[in-house]
Amino acid sequence: MANGGPVEHGYPHLDTVRASITALYRRLSYDTVHTFATSVAPADVAFADVDDLHLGAQRVAREMVRHYHLPDARMIVGFREMTHAAHVELAAGPEYFIELNDRFRTHRRDIGAALAHEVMHVLLHRLDLSFPGIRDTEILTDTAAAYLGAGWLLLDAYREDGATSQKLGYLTPEEFGYVLAKRALVFGEDPSVWFTSPQAYTAYTKGMELARHDARQPPLTAAGWAGRRRYARDRRHAQDHRAPDDPGVPYSFAPDDRGPLRVAFPCPTCHQRIRVPVRGRVRARCGLCRTVLECDT
Repeated sequence: MANGGPVEHGYPHLDTVRASITALYRRLSYDTVHTFATSVAPADVAFADVDDLHLGAQRVAREMVRHYHLPDARMIVGFREMTHAAHVELAAGPEYFIELNDRFRTHRRDIGAALAHEVMHVLLHRLDLSFPGIRDTEILTDTAAAYLGAGWLLLDAYREDGATSQKLGYLTPEEFGYVLAKRALVFGEDPSVWFTSPQAYTAYTKGMELARHDARQPPLTAAGWAGRRRYARDRRHAQDHRAPDDPGVPYSFAPDDRGPLRVAFPCPTCHQRIRVPVRGRVRARCGLCRTVLECDT
């Protein structure tokens, strides 16, 4: 939790974020991911200053349990002084104890954001889904919360001006915006109408630019002229058994004993790598997220 300190920006965790989206589709399946097509509604997690602190926190926790499809889980929420925003004890269940930072006693509007992250920990624990290392697992948790419809609250908790700052979660604001944009492109849902923080809207806009850029990379037909020219050059190098000039490109070529040269590239929706033959116009379907991709290989 950045509380008055510097807020990190940009995309330092982008590879882990993309791997998290892939992991969600692999562990949950396409059909299950699409049961989260509707996000948590602002009214369902609204928390007025006149509301009872503990009863209100329990109500919001129950909403997160409902949204994440955890009907047999019970969250017991308390408050104490701590460094982090919150902590959940990942026991066998069905009861889970969540502790929130005492700061939320007076910043009640952000309790939903904190609980979106902590209850997601419970869901991932039950799914036995994690990454090596605490930090990568926390990034997975933020990404999953955002992609499955509750993480817009975490981005909306980001506020920054010349004198103060606040941010919850391990992702940067732009990374939260990127994941929410990826979700919006799949489900056709615009979370920006719920933002109360102008900085959150800006971060979402930047994330959307990058998310759309993913869908404009060769060999996809939506790629721009410069990308297509670079791709054609790299394809010639591959056909001549030479390494490409730019090792940072998202695609790679490999010979196939059964047929023509093949190109592998990440799906712009779920980032699983797809392999298709190099033979001009090709329509590919991602086996993980079922996205149909128009390619010019």
